[in-house]
Amino acid sequence: MSDEKLPLSEAEIEKALVGVPGWRRDGDEITRTFGIRYHGGVAMIMHVADVERLIGHHADIDLRWGKVRFGITTHDAGQKLTEADFDLARRIDTIATAHLAEPFDE
Repeated sequence: MSDEKLPLSEAEIEKALVGVPGWRRDGDEITRTFGIRYHGGVAMIMHVADVERLIGHHADIDLRWGKVRFGITTHDAGQKLTEADFDLARRIDTIATAHLAEPFDE
């Protein structure tokens, strides 16, 4: 198993969260919601899904009118947080910026 699929310690999670501003920890998942028009959200999801396919790691995605929520955990590591989750979060942030999505505070 590669190191990026090993569960992180609490200290490693806290440090990793600093590197992904706007992402929130919810148990063994990190989440973030973006405000974006519905069809823009669909396009953003397609972009994220293409990257996910390439890296072999996937978020749970919830598309609603005017917003998209991403939830990330590593299923292969027993639903625990790994470095792969934080890597995907950074990639999603970059994609969201490219699609002009705005952080959405819930």
